[in-house]
Amino acid sequence: MELRVLRYFLAVAQYQNITKAAQELLISQPTLSRQLAELEAELGVTLFIRGHRQITLTEAGEYLQARAKEIVQLADQTATDLKADQVISGTLALGAGESVGMQRIMTVLSQMTHDYPDIKLRLVSGNAAEMEAALKRGTIDFAVLMADRALDNYHHLQLPETERWGLVLRKDDPLAQKEAIAPSDLLGLPLLLSEQAVEEHRFQKWWGNLEKKLQIIGTYTLVFNAQLMVKQGQAYVLSFDDLIDNSNQSELTFRPLTPQLTETTSVIWKKNIVRSKVAELFIKRLSASLAD
Repeated sequence: MELRVLRYFLAVAQYQNITKAAQELLISQPTLSRQLAELEAELGVTLFIRGHRQITLTEAGEYLQARAKEIVQLADQTATDLKADQVISGTLALGAGESVGMQRIMTVLSQMTHDYPDIKLRLVSGNAAEMEAALKRGTIDFAVLMADRALDNYHHLQLPETERWGLVLRKDDPLAQKEAIAPSDLLGLPLLLSEQAVEEHRFQKWWGNLEKKLQIIGTYTLVFNAQLMVKQGQAYVLSFDDLIDNSNQSELTFRPLTPQLTETTSVIWKKNIVRSKVAELFIKRLSASLAD
């Protein structure tokens, strides 16, 4: 079915008269009659009951009329959107590690995909160095960094959410009675540390000259896997708050470090590139969320 022929069909259905419909469409009556006959032949149904002065729709004709209206309206709206440069579709690729700041970002992305169903998301997990490298390669559009890094080479938005470092341990552990964990409390404990934090020497100032006395048994990139060892009583994990299940049903709990150690969360993207409408929309909506 051609869109042009559907418009012809709708005109005839509206005026219930081929002569009048042909006049409105600025085509000859024989041409219009031939197009309708060809449409009926193509579909294998009778669309009209042709009377002496008026034609009416058959049941099949009424069905086609309802669908044709939808098709024509969609085509017209699509053409209008294209002319007005209003089409927003495509894939938004975002890379991030585990962070409470992702709650805000996920809310923005959920609203975007609700308002624009043609938008698709690609979420990539990794530490700050991996996400920054992916951004430079162009395999992601945005990176979310939970680290104190130089951002002069990027456009960026800093989120109000901050990450607080602390110790993940079992609720039945004696250290769980403390309100906060000092560097000396870690002596003799089998520790798992964030790989990124180790690479960036994040705890060096915090624990000072105690580092050589600590029992660091390994590193992790995803705290979900690391906490399984904590549940078994085989390790303690230095992690951000809000990343573990510390509900009443959980065996684990979180105690912040003292002196307090926190991280800012930033969303970064490359400078001097042409961004897609999806990327522009994400920046606009994320910025608006910060103003609320």
